[in-house]
Amino acid sequence: MCKRLLTNVHVIISTPSSLKIQQAVTGAGRPLVLDQSGKREGFDIIGDIGVVHILGALIGKQKGRKIEVMNSFELVFDFVENEIIINMEYYTKKEGQFKQVFSDLDFLGWYTTGEQPTFSDIKVHKQICQINESPIFLKMNPLARQTDLPVAIYESVIDLVNKEATMLFIELQYTLATEEAERIGVDHVARVSTSESGEGSTVAEQLIAQHSSIKMLHSRVRLILEYIKAVQAGEIPKNHDILREAYSLCYRLPVLNTDKFKEDYFNQCNDVCLMSYLGTITKGCNSINQFVNKFNVMYDRQGMGRRMRGLFF
Repeated sequence: MCKRLLTNVHVIISTPSSLKIQQAVTGAGRPLVLDQSGKREGFDIIGDIGVVHILGALIGKQKGRKIEVMNSFELVFDFVENEIIINMEYYTKKEGQFKQVFSDLDFLGWYTTGEQPTFSDIKVHKQICQINESPIFLKMNPLARQTDLPVAIYESVIDLVNKEATMLFIELQYTLATEEAERIGVDHVARVSTSESGEGSTVAEQLIAQHSSIKMLHSRVRLILEYIKAVQAGEIPKNHDILREAYSLCYRLPVLNTDKFKEDYFNQCNDVCLMSYLGTITKGCNSINQFVNKFNVMYDRQGMGRRMRGLFF
């Protein structure tokens, strides 16, 4: 057993332990635990990251030393004399709501953000011990730059430090488990995060350039029109050179108002609309096909999915 001192306040004891995080099914009721605890309070692990101090509860199943964290929800807290005080009334209300939906899930611990555990975390953990005698503690580091998952999980023990009983954190090993339906959800979240990264397509860039050109042309034509109106009203003197150029501009592009032009124009508009409708129908068929596949995975293979929970990645 190896001990190392952190923040000159308490000791973290690194020991191996068999702890498993079971990701929740992606959907309206059971989002991924890690993504849920990150996105709900202001930062997204997959997308942009911003630092926000958060607290939340972890719920799941426990059988001996085997723990499955399957869901989470936020906790309301207040600062009293620079110390975090958890609102237990809100927790009791929220726990009752979750029990109505997930009656087989129990409170396992809590989560927050930051780098290493601090003395403030010890104080919060003691409050959590009023709910669960042996809660786990999950800490996310949104500013981590390593390739590994920026998550650490701890459990608490009481040990003698300088002949005094002190609460210490033991870092636990964990693995990530997923099912096929969950992988579909993770892939969807990753695609949405990528599509919102701000990168535009070539077509969008061309449309923006055309819009800018038309906007500039409109402003210049409006300026010429206002000048002609001011000349007619006698507000400014006539400038024959400017009037001559404005007159020649009116005949530079003759207005096509023939029957042949109208027929060809409407035919081209109909062709463009038809192509757009065909693309929309194709996209709709593809969306329906993906929905059917995901529906079959999530419902028709539930029994198979439960048997695959032992498969970890």
